[in-house]
Amino acid sequence: MADSSKPAPTPGWIDEVFDGVRYGLAGRVIAEADSPFQRVTIIESERYGKGLLLDGCWMTAERQERHYHEAIVHPALCGAANIERVLVIGGGDGGTARECLRHSGVTHLDMVEIDGLVVEWSQQHLPAIGGGCWSDPRFHLTVGDGIAWAAEAVTASYDVVIVDGSDPAGPAEGLFNRAFFENCRRILRPGGVFATQSESPEAFRQVHLDTVTLLREVFGHADPLYGWVPMYPSGWWSWTFASVDGPRYLKPDPDRADAVAGGCEIWSPRWQRGAFDAIPAAIERALG
Repeated sequence: MADSSKPAPTPGWIDEVFDGVRYGLAGRVIAEADSPFQRVTIIESERYGKGLLLDGCWMTAERQERHYHEAIVHPALCGAANIERVLVIGGGDGGTARECLRHSGVTHLDMVEIDGLVVEWSQQHLPAIGGGCWSDPRFHLTVGDGIAWAAEAVTASYDVVIVDGSDPAGPAEGLFNRAFFENCRRILRPGGVFATQSESPEAFRQVHLDTVTLLREVFGHADPLYGWVPMYPSGWWSWTFASVDGPRYLKPDPDRADAVAGGCEIWSPRWQRGAFDAIPAAIERALG
């Protein structure tokens, strides 16, 4: 276990710097260590509570995580034909698994997270984000390589595959390439839905365009959804959903939607419609 018992530093500003822009929160670092994969930092901020950074990049925080986790989960879980078996690749803070497990139709969820320290410190310092997912009998955690998991999984073994990875660098770089996406398509059952975070259309525009384009080539149907994550570069983020048999992720199942919407801070069928429609004109032209 990494040492998180060092004296707390004096509160100040904690910044992510990207492309000449600084994104900062007032707060203090409460735990920091190098895992075999990346530098893991836990902070306590004045505005958003405790949060997680990986290699100096904002990942999540207690009082804004729903902006991200509800957006990546519910269009997929409310759109797939069936939702019994779900695979989450990444998502070591537990928020994506928590939202998936709010759906009673999920009977088995595999989460494959490459960095055990992220899981350990999320459980220790950010228990509210994972909520009850860690002890849910439907939840099965593997600390390992999600890319290898997708390559080795049985064909047509999951109803929903969600990739909750960090930016396409370091351990997450392979989560944005054709071979990985093709394996995700292969392991989806008929009527299945794939979802991934697809970066900011402002701060990471070319990566965003390349991701959506590649998913359309691999799956046949893929559409980005746009929302906001206040602590991320530009604050403007996207998630892309894909399926083989038509864009079924665009129309939430009414019964599933009714069962979860009342407990959501951001997501609702109405919000989802607007978020899919909010594609910027320049992005729409570039995608063709």
